[in-house]
Amino acid sequence: MAEIETKDVPMEPVAVEGCSSPYPAPTNLLDKITVNFYSVICFTMSMLLMLVISAATMTRYVLQIDLYGFEEWIKIFAFWLYFMGAGFGAYAGTHVSADLVQSYLKDGTFKRLLIFIRTVITLGVTLLFTWYGWDFFWFGFRGPLGTGIAIPKTVAWRIPMWTAYISIFIGLLSMSWYFGRDMIRAGKDLITGGKTE
Repeated sequence: MAEIETKDVPMEPVAVEGCSSPYPAPTNLLDKITVNFYSVICFTMSMLLMLVISAATMTRYVLQIDLYGFEEWIKIFAFWLYFMGAGFGAYAGTHVSADLVQSYLKDGTFKRLLIFIRTVITLGVTLLFTWYGWDFFWFGFRGPLGTGIAIPKTVAWRIPMWTAYISIFIGLLSMSWYFGRDMIRAGKDLITGGKTE
């Protein structure tokens, strides 16, 4: 069998002066609180998901029994993980985006205008979904009649569904806040002729 030649290329991390993370450091109290909240929740939910799925796998395939109602916990943990991750992505500017404007247009007023329009649309859609998220939470918290009677609960463990629905609202509210920040920045860049990143 032939040996594959490899070259030893030293791989050193690229250091950014003043940064220990590829994400922007929080500068104000609100950002510090929310970013720390996102980090704790995302880490905790990731660990809980790992533990519950591992336990379910172990009980099902090793012990040949079913872990009763584990799917209900998985759904709640996943909601929190996904929506707090979305809030952090909005803060860091790493949320999912099909932004071809940044890649293919040269810097200039037209590019800044398109970026501003994109941020306005993004904020508008997110605000709409934030309103729906509030309605969804309120439905789960107060029930279908709005009286607090017959609130939706999971089948096996009887966990109130609003515990998952609130994560949707909090995540969308955070996204709205940071998309609003991005829209203001894009508006300033459009007016002043600033950067187009």
